[in-house]
Amino acid sequence: MVGQGCLMVALSFVYYLKKGMSFFNIFKDNNDISEKSVIGFMSFAVMVIFAVADIVTGWIGKDLVINEFVYNSFVFITLGSFSVSGIEKFAGKK
Repeated sequence: MVGQGCLMVALSFVYYLKKGMSFFNIFKDNNDISEKSVIGFMSFAVMVIFAVADIVTGWIGKDLVINEFVYNSFVFITLGSFSVSGIEKFAGKK
């Protein structure tokens, strides 16, 4: 699941490179990729990696200590970026 999302982001970068656009054109207002969705996906991917690492270390018998503040920061980034891009989708950009 995480690999598929990373593949989609990588393919979008390749798409922009083939069109002759630079990496920084992704962050302009007139592009096809939503930066908020990319950041939200990246923070969600980090949360999934934390979850998988916690399951694997629990299966091994060790305790994975993750600071709650760090994990909650990724939760807020994910929720914030996806909610803003969702509101923009239905309300329209101004």
